[in-house]
Amino acid sequence: MFPLSTSINLTLPIEDPILKFLLILVIILAAPLILNKLKIPYLLGLIIAGAVIGPHGLNLVLRDSSIILSGTAGLLYIMFLSGLDMDMSDFKHNSWRSLVFGLYTFCVPLGLGILAGHYLLGFPLYSSILLAGLFASQTLIAYPIVSKLGIARDKSVTISVGGTVITDTLALLLLTIIVGMATGNVDDHFWWRLTLSVVLCIVVIAVLFPLLAHWFFKHVSDNISQYIFVLALVFLGAYLAQLAGLEPIIGAFLSGLALNRLIPRTSPLMNRIEFVGHAIFIPFFLIGVGMLIDYRAFFRDWESIEVAAVMILLITAAKYIAAFLTQKTFRLSKDQRTVIFGLSSAHVAATLAAVMVGYNVILGYTPEGEPIRLLNESVLNGTILMILATCTISTFATQRGAHNIAMGNAQESDDDRSRRPEEHILIPVANERSAEELVAMSIMLKKPRDPNGLYALNAIDNRVEDPNVEKRARKILDAAASAAAGSDIYLQTLLRYDVNISNAIVSVARERNITDIVMGMHHMTPAVPGIAGIPVPAGPAIGRMAADVLGHSNITTFLYNAEQPLSTVKRHLIVVPEKAEKEAGFQMWMNRIHQLARNSGAKIIVFAPASTMPYLRTFGRRRPANIDFVVFEQWDDLPSLEHDLRQDDCLWFVMSRRERVSYHPAMSRIPLYLEQYFAGYSYVLLYPVQAGPGDSRYL
Repeated sequence: MFPLSTSINLTLPIEDPILKFLLILVIILAAPLILNKLKIPYLLGLIIAGAVIGPHGLNLVLRDSSIILSGTAGLLYIMFLSGLDMDMSDFKHNSWRSLVFGLYTFCVPLGLGILAGHYLLGFPLYSSILLAGLFASQTLIAYPIVSKLGIARDKSVTISVGGTVITDTLALLLLTIIVGMATGNVDDHFWWRLTLSVVLCIVVIAVLFPLLAHWFFKHVSDNISQYIFVLALVFLGAYLAQLAGLEPIIGAFLSGLALNRLIPRTSPLMNRIEFVGHAIFIPFFLIGVGMLIDYRAFFRDWESIEVAAVMILLITAAKYIAAFLTQKTFRLSKDQRTVIFGLSSAHVAATLAAVMVGYNVILGYTPEGEPIRLLNESVLNGTILMILATCTISTFATQRGAHNIAMGNAQESDDDRSRRPEEHILIPVANERSAEELVAMSIMLKKPRDPNGLYALNAIDNRVEDPNVEKRARKILDAAASAAAGSDIYLQTLLRYDVNISNAIVSVARERNITDIVMGMHHMTPAVPGIAGIPVPAGPAIGRMAADVLGHSNITTFLYNAEQPLSTVKRHLIVVPEKAEKEAGFQMWMNRIHQLARNSGAKIIVFAPASTMPYLRTFGRRRPANIDFVVFEQWDDLPSLEHDLRQDDCLWFVMSRRERVSYHPAMSRIPLYLEQYFAGYSYVLLYPVQAGPGDSRYL
């Protein structure tokens, strides 16, 4: 028996860790329910809640080490997610735009801040420059809004996130330099140390982190271990940045960029990262920010109010000017300008770091013994008020602009959906080991943020009399459903008895209006007759069951052989035959390749004859993604592709049924080549929808 404690401590602030944690969870749970009715953005509501329960409000909870730890993790999480959500191909394309915006949003506030600090507030030059650095820095506190609304890959968001990293880096480097100059610590060695440490930090994160993550994900499949590993890299990157003299948020963002390609946006790991961040870490950070707000600063002295008013007005004006210049420079829409302004106008992390450093730097003492600080107490109090104001402005502006963009995207998606058939992907599964990879491939090929449209089928031959066969089938289907659920996607499981497995697959495909089939690759070695135009030669070949499915269905079909986890594949090499553009399913499978490029982040290289290349490039221009095109005419010498293969590549062959427009005799030898020349590589045989020989529309 355990003794029951009858003493309950009801004094304020709350010290009981269980009660404290319960209170914060209740706030996180209740805030959306209450604030949605009041039309107050969720993020702002958490900040207000933090101010109410914090030491300057009702004094229910102190901003102690536990709150600071959780809040720090939340801030790093926001920056990490912003790097992880980046569309790297779009980021590379827009990197110069991010650079331009970063210079706008740094230089405009810097210039206004120096003038205001020196001439309006009467601060010394070093203090004025440091105050201007506060104006230039910004925090992506409203990023969860664009993430939840599904526009994290919009051009305005990409520009804003990249620009934030640039302006925060410049602002924090300015902080380091000004403090060093004010204290007399700047010499020749100072500049060498700063430059080398920053370069070394960036190189370690950008080069070493992807190598470590690739090795880990390839050898460790445990979901919990993968998540903890990613979290460890985030904090390691933040610490390395801190050692280099940068703010930790820069390291967290660089960690997100480094792991971007290895954590696909549709993967279960990405789903877990976003879930934990939005459920725990980020709300803790926002509540912790609210606890900093001291409303009593309004009534302490006129100087704090004056400094706060100047800071709020100039910061808002400067960030709006930077967003306006960016809009005009790159011809963006008004809603995109609003999103850029909203994301860049909040000041929390770097601003707090800078003001605390400036406040703690003592330049001397007055005759009365009072310390002369680089930034005085009025700036500290004004910063707290400025945080509340800028967070409010940022949240409302981002919510408005992001909502309008999301609504416009939804309307375009509805138009696209009305022109294209709804996706229904069938995944025949035969064992637990391959089910997860088949599901992963299917998710990569489908439109993002569409939680439906996947079917897993386990077919049982009527002639099998094993009493445990159905139990094993249910276990395999449960494994497939669990793999899909990890990516927050619903997968409908189907168990079917039929005269043979191929007949069950074809029948379900007709009944469910299936648009794509993703199935495992099965080999057979004895020679068998060809089935309905599917070549089955002697030696290694696709199995009879797959050939039968292809012969009796005209559906885009992917025969997938996974030699390594799909998330660790660095490049997909797509080999396209001549006249592939004349097949009925050309647009369909190209759409799938485009989704693969967008969802996986891996490089796509398309090898095709010169005559087919213009059609591929036209499609690529309409649907930009990370895809390169290489002219390839050696279909009679397919083993020559071995020279282009690298470790961690996945090889794709766009196939054809015999006597169709794009058929090439070498296709019958591809299974043999896969075993002789391309063993150890993952590969996909892609069979598109094809019209019959007598249909002149596709000839």
